[in-house]
Amino acid sequence: MSDLYLRFVNTPVGKSAAQSLGLPAPVPLNRWKRADQPFVEGDVLVGAAQGGKAIATIGSILGASPAEVFHASGADTIADSAKAGNKATALDLNSDIDRKFAALVFDATGLSGPAELRALYDFFHPTIRSLARNGRVVIIGQDPSNSKKPAQAAAQRALEGFTRSIGKEIGKKGATANLLLAAPGAEKQIESSLRFFLSPRSAYVSGQVAHIAKSSQPPVATNPVAPLAGKVALVTGASRGIGESIAETLARDGATVIGLDIPPAMDDLQKVTDRIKGKALACDITDSQAPKLIADFVSEHFDGIDLVIHNAGITRDKTLGNMPEHFWDMAIAVNLTAEELIDEELLSRELLRENGRIVCVSSISGIAGNFGQTNYSCAKSGVIGYVEAMAKQLKNGITINAVAPGFIETQMTAAMPLTIREAGRRMNSLSQGGQPVDVAETIGWYCNPASVGVNGNVVRVCGQSLIGK
Repeated sequence: MSDLYLRFVNTPVGKSAAQSLGLPAPVPLNRWKRADQPFVEGDVLVGAAQGGKAIATIGSILGASPAEVFHASGADTIADSAKAGNKATALDLNSDIDRKFAALVFDATGLSGPAELRALYDFFHPTIRSLARNGRVVIIGQDPSNSKKPAQAAAQRALEGFTRSIGKEIGKKGATANLLLAAPGAEKQIESSLRFFLSPRSAYVSGQVAHIAKSSQPPVATNPVAPLAGKVALVTGASRGIGESIAETLARDGATVIGLDIPPAMDDLQKVTDRIKGKALACDITDSQAPKLIADFVSEHFDGIDLVIHNAGITRDKTLGNMPEHFWDMAIAVNLTAEELIDEELLSRELLRENGRIVCVSSISGIAGNFGQTNYSCAKSGVIGYVEAMAKQLKNGITINAVAPGFIETQMTAAMPLTIREAGRRMNSLSQGGQPVDVAETIGWYCNPASVGVNGNVVRVCGQSLIGK
């Protein structure tokens, strides 16, 4: 459903009205438009606290882009910014800054105590107002759980609050802020994540923390235009909405897609898979024979699979006291149990290939809860627990992650009462609803072969919703 308010406030009359009435004036978001589009363009400023371990990698990644790269100078706390490499030009932050930055990238991995947090102020205070519309802030730190000293853990944990607060300050520009936390020795594995969070693909992802583990699998070089070439993907619930967009996005990135949905949705599903040159599979995932049917289909047509996307889901809303038992049973079966059983069958038959990817679709309802959705929220929270536990058990380079969508413009949200729909759209830092492609692009990042260290994450695709953490 079209967001008429968003369109109105971006007209001259609408801008004036919103300003005079103190209403939110969301900025239209720039999303991915073409296959050969660089992940970042324009001016990019990088900085580093003393002892930064990722600054050279950041400089190398940005140096391969068409962006004009600058490194911060002018303060002792950020002197290590110069380690961004010879493709980065020094920029004195004590001088007048007469340019707009497409991105501000800061290496905070060297912070070892609270006093060193001053480096954040010295880098961002003179530059944050120079961030362009639809700009990006990305901070790279260390996972506090790996810190040996409490002071270091405090400084690294402080990055989360700082990043989330920046996201709320810059959201009015359509800009985002996100934090990458790398395990010791994983700094060189940040490339796929840095590219994603700097790119238009992450337009509706803000205030998020992504953990990057040190992987035994080396980073994989991929074709940026078709990083999933040669891969086979299974997408459940693929006939419409978010599932349809996931199937289209993975196909765009080179994958062959098996689209799965219930038999009554077969006509719509066939249209989707025909359009992307994939295969359609009619299946009710709650049927006891569904896991075997899916595995047999994969074995017969492809002899293995690389990507499993658990998108199929239902809502059966009622307050708990008024909820019939079949509402509860259906919500748990579709949204949680079926995912576990399908994965179990594929893994036991060794059909999920080395360096494979499993992605589950959770929800912010599974994080914050929702009135009248005890069954749905219970299941979606269970998905998060499942992902976190499975991440510790999977082998052969296989990873598992989850996305937790917020308010996404779909047929389901279009059917909401007007007041609830408008509240859902405006109650986030970007003051607008997301699009199905926003969820799909995040899944594409998880599925990228270069995302070897991205495992056990739950990233919200919600425009930094003010509900939940």
